[in-house]
Amino acid sequence: MASDRHKPAEISRRLLVFGAPLFLAACQTDGTTPAPSLSMYGPVNGEPFAVEAVDTTEIDPQYLRQVVNYPGKYPPGTIVVDVEDKFLYFVLKDGKAVRYGVGVGKQGYSYRGWATIKRKEKWPTWTPTANMIRLQPQRYGPYASGLPGGEENPLGPRALYLYDGDRDTMFRLHGTIEPWSIGTQVSSGCIRLLNQDIIDLYERVPLGTRVYVM
Repeated sequence: MASDRHKPAEISRRLLVFGAPLFLAACQTDGTTPAPSLSMYGPVNGEPFAVEAVDTTEIDPQYLRQVVNYPGKYPPGTIVVDVEDKFLYFVLKDGKAVRYGVGVGKQGYSYRGWATIKRKEKWPTWTPTANMIRLQPQRYGPYASGLPGGEENPLGPRALYLYDGDRDTMFRLHGTIEPWSIGTQVSSGCIRLLNQDIIDLYERVPLGTRVYVM
């Protein structure tokens, strides 16, 4: 939450933290799986806004991106989110998956079941839901018309929008301005990834990708 020293017009990272209500794994690596390369979490070039390097010392190594064994029942190209263990899997061929650590919604706030990615956005606009504004008008009311994409936007550099048929579920897979929240249960429902990870996932998945949140 923003401290008293922040001016009303100033956008504070603490104000927009998903862990202070904005919304929104099963297989383990075996002994032969190499440790994830930390170079993938360096600064990202070529973006309209800065994507800073991640301080990986504040993240449990299990939540860093890596390829793992995944002998599950889901076909290649499926995204599976394990809310309890805080992992997101992008299923590959031959019993493998790319595993990402995620931050998930507080108890009772997470989406469950099947959804489809029907919209993808780079540097998306964030708009609080009507319910968020109703519950915390002072916090979210100023952003009722939307906050454009940028370094202070809580959705980060990319967002994947989950639909149930033609209905927008209002849940997203997105980046975060709080990388240390990965591996925790802090948001109001959406699934957050490290910014470098959501950029990686964004490039892997086409529109129409099926997502199962378990």
